[in-house]
Amino acid sequence: MAGEGVEDLLRTLAPQVLGVVARRFRDFDAAEDAVQEALLAAARLWPSDGLPDNPRGWLIQAAVHRLTDQLRSEQARRRREEAVAREVPPADVPDTDDTLVLLFLCCHPALTPASAIALTLRAVGGLTTAEIAGAFLVPEATMAQRISRAKGRIKASDVPFRLPDDHEREARLRSVLHVLYLVFNEGYTSSAGSRLHRAELSGEAIRLARLLHGMLPDDGEVAGLLALMLLTDARRPARTGPSGELVPLAEQDRAKWDRGQIREGVALVTDALKRGDAGEYRLQAAIAAAHDIAPRVEDTDWPQILGTYRLLERMTDNPVVTLNRAIATAMVDGPAAGLALLDTLGDRLTGHRLDAVRAHLLELAGDVAAAVRHYDAAAARTTNTPEQRYLTTRAARLRQSGQVLGGDLRGSR
Repeated sequence: MAGEGVEDLLRTLAPQVLGVVARRFRDFDAAEDAVQEALLAAARLWPSDGLPDNPRGWLIQAAVHRLTDQLRSEQARRRREEAVAREVPPADVPDTDDTLVLLFLCCHPALTPASAIALTLRAVGGLTTAEIAGAFLVPEATMAQRISRAKGRIKASDVPFRLPDDHEREARLRSVLHVLYLVFNEGYTSSAGSRLHRAELSGEAIRLARLLHGMLPDDGEVAGLLALMLLTDARRPARTGPSGELVPLAEQDRAKWDRGQIREGVALVTDALKRGDAGEYRLQAAIAAAHDIAPRVEDTDWPQILGTYRLLERMTDNPVVTLNRAIATAMVDGPAAGLALLDTLGDRLTGHRLDAVRAHLLELAGDVAAAVRHYDAAAARTTNTPEQRYLTTRAARLRQSGQVLGGDLRGSR
């Protein structure tokens, strides 16, 4: 089996295997380390030796053997070793998926929201410590310490490995939703690397959101998050060109969009918006639906999108929402109004997106020289290769032509 195929399979199996091992050994920290060793062994052996008949069982057995060896070397834990030895699963392990249990475990109230998100991205989302550090804009060593402390707190809390009851679930649900949102976003637009998408991550986020929606069918925000993911992911087939280059929303071939996902997402958000006051995920899903139901880009209901962004901004006070509202404002009231709104952000937003949006608005306004400067600045700051190429190409075209090339600012999602 090709290395990339093995990598995708291991990413899918990792949270399932960790769930089984953590449940049986009741030691999350040790289980996570043992599973990581098993995954490394599989990544080394499977491409050359071929897949075992039961890859999931192979990984569980490998992790169990490592933990059992460790327990044998610790005299103080002899009794626990005997109890665990009686529970060692056979090669043909039951086909159960503890991923959702693991998700709630990682969002335990004993952890700060930042630690819960980091741990879940590591244990459930399969991101590396470096990728998580990049998402949080902190050094990798700092993130490694944060994840290690989080595992230690879970171990000390002695929380049972099961789904939380109603009261516990309410305390953890907001963190769970935020974690799934971050995992999906990392999959839809990778924070670094040569690929625009990491479909295995966005697909896993959608799968977990479906599981959560099945458990909480009447929760409007759970339905809203699932709708947002489906409506956004529906555009993925048209979001890259033949060479993997980024294709912005305004230039995408809408015939390539997944109409089944769009229908499902629209139905979910329509129903969810009827359930009391709309939360942030329902509002974001409503914006995504407004884009997806427009037959042509010029049919987009920008006034509706702008109004929804205003509601979302009042609710969240999130600078990224203000950035997106500036785009919608430019489409409704002109680029000068959008640029004026960008000026209110000050230093609240870091990274390349502020420069990218400012460049698009300046291009739309006809200020070619300033647009080129900000395209260059955005390209220098992004660590995703397709995004960087898109921004660099945009700047090069403006330099070559010396004039605006009909640049259209309707987002790049």
